Amino acid sequence: MIALVVVGASSGAHKASKAPKAFKTLVFGTASDPVVLDGALVSDGESLRVIDQIFESLIKLKPGTTKVAPGLATSWKTAGGGKVWTFALRKGVKFHDGTKFNAAAVCYNFNRWYNFKGAFQSPDATYYWQAIFLGFHNNESSDLSPSLFKGCKAKGQYSAQFTLAKPFGPFIPALSLTNFAIASPTALKKYGADKAEIRNGIFTPTGTYGFKHPTGTGPFKFKSWTVGEKLEIDRFAGYWGTKAKLGKVIFRPISNNTARLQALQTGEIMGYDLVAPQDYGAIKGNSKLKLLTRPAFNVAYVTLHQGTGSPMNDLKVRQAVAYGLNRTGLINSSAYPPGAVVAKEFQPPQLFGYAKKGVKTYNFDPAKARTLLNSSSCHVPCKVDFWYPSAVSRPYMPDPKRNFEVFKASLEASGFDVTAHTANWRPDYVGKVTNGTAGDLNLIGWTGDYGDPDNFLGVFFGTFSEQFNFHNNQIFNILQKARTETDQAKRVKLYEQANKIIMNYLPAVPYAHTSPALGFKKTVNGYKPSPVSLEPFALVSIGGV
Repeated sequence: MIALVVVGASSGAHKASKAPKAFKTLVFGTASDPVVLDGALVSDGESLRVIDQIFESLIKLKPGTTKVAPGLATSWKTAGGGKVWTFALRKGVKFHDGTKFNAAAVCYNFNRWYNFKGAFQSPDATYYWQAIFLGFHNNESSDLSPSLFKGCKAKGQYSAQFTLAKPFGPFIPALSLTNFAIASPTALKKYGADKAEIRNGIFTPTGTYGFKHPTGTGPFKFKSWTVGEKLEIDRFAGYWGTKAKLGKVIFRPISNNTARLQALQTGEIMGYDLVAPQDYGAIKGNSKLKLLTRPAFNVAYVTLHQGTGSPMNDLKVRQAVAYGLNRTGLINSSAYPPGAVVAKEFQPPQLFGYAKKGVKTYNFDPAKARTLLNSSSCHVPCKVDFWYPSAVSRPYMPDPKRNFEVFKASLEASGFDVTAHTANWRPDYVGKVTNGTAGDLNLIGWTGDYGDPDNFLGVFFGTFSEQFNFHNNQIFNILQKARTETDQAKRVKLYEQANKIIMNYLPAVPYAHTSPALGFKKTVNGYKPSPVSLEPFALVSIGGV
């Protein structure tokens, strides 16, 4: 059951003494453990959810929106045609270890990421840095582009100046990413944050920082983590802003959808994310529970990996896959919740740049798929390896196995001979997808992080990615131009153009946009669902406390 935590000195015998306030504990069910609690080194939601409570970035998003607001920076200005940015920093802020937050700390973090080397340059390690800033000070791979980031300098204690190689349209919203949250330089150095190696092709941190000593400025501080059991964070009494209403949050990993629901019903947990579509009714029909829904801001897709020996090198085969995936049947089944829609492009429709006309569509058509295969380099039955993740539920993919089974059946009806492969979500599956070793086809997806098409199209197709092994200079050039364009009308047109071309060349097939749901006890208040799936637990209270 849920424990209560009392923070503060125990009440004394003196009659004038004021009783200490009882701060309650929220136990939240997650789909899995985090990977590591170092924002620069993760891309998964379960890691970022916890990191977002402990750390803060220069820019934040207003709760429930993708609108930017001041975070650890109070204001900012640009010069040099958009290549120089100066941030005024918040004063009176300290990290959880007592280290002072200032411009030197900000620059230490950004210059740390910029100077990553060795294993840290693996796309599996620094996915977001590479997605936003493209490369490093000294690139060790020809696949990396010259870095957009060129340096950070402290201009006094509370002013940090960033220099970019060229203008970057979504720079400010991109800085709201939890991946660019500012950590205590003292803790980073002391606990080996820059120690890591590649093990069996997977990036693996070897220091203790991200497992035992993550140290930020947020409203909660790290307490303990027992993998497979629970991760605890405590209210930080020295927080610079409005302090957390809760005394403690416990994140408890429960990989099975049904088990998470049962834990909510019995009181083992008081809330959880990624409610399975078939469980909506059980929550809505329980007078002690409530269902909250996030705005749709994601895309689920099937990667079509091109490479040596892969049938996906042939455009006709990729087109056959697109016609052979029964996307509408899947979305209309119980595998997806109400409000889910078939994705026709790689960005949500509400984002600017979505092409409303002129986009090639691929309705389920097994006969057409077979005809394409028999005119391609991979005749019927065309053999493909198809990977899906196990023991996980994602906002865009509540039940990966169910998705795989529906797609396997429709592909086999369309002339494909499908060989199934599965792996645990972390570290194996995500690592293999990222480095391009998860078969010819794989199930994956993306929840947006900020309100710009670059966060979708730029992340996927802005540069070469081992995930797709896809080379198309026309698309790369359009997306690079859109990144550096400052005229909004021109950016809209560029992204519309990119969406059309991408769906012609099919490096992957998008199939769903969803509105993920969370289940809570009705006594839990103040949880405001976010489009980017990162909610501040500091705003949450229990029973009005």
